[in-house]
Amino acid sequence: MKDGQTIGQWLKWDFEVNGALILKNTNRSLIYLEDENGYWSKYERDFQDKEIYYENSDGTIIDKRPPEVIEHNGRKYQLIP
Repeated sequence: MKDGQTIGQWLKWDFEVNGALILKNTNRSLIYLEDENGYWSKYERDFQDKEIYYENSDGTIIDKRPPEVIEHNGRKYQLIP
């Protein structure tokens, strides 16, 4: 996939024939949606299938993921996005 390319563009999805591109996880929860106008939204879910990250093509981002912690020389550091 190229930078700036949507999944629909990469797949050469025919929106007129197939309608919106909808991807779901094994729990049948929505993880990606793209429509014929180029609008897309993606979702990340935790092991309990709760939404922890949301992003869309309008630039909206909702991030509920726990902060990443790394250890260096015996000290723990929380990464700040």
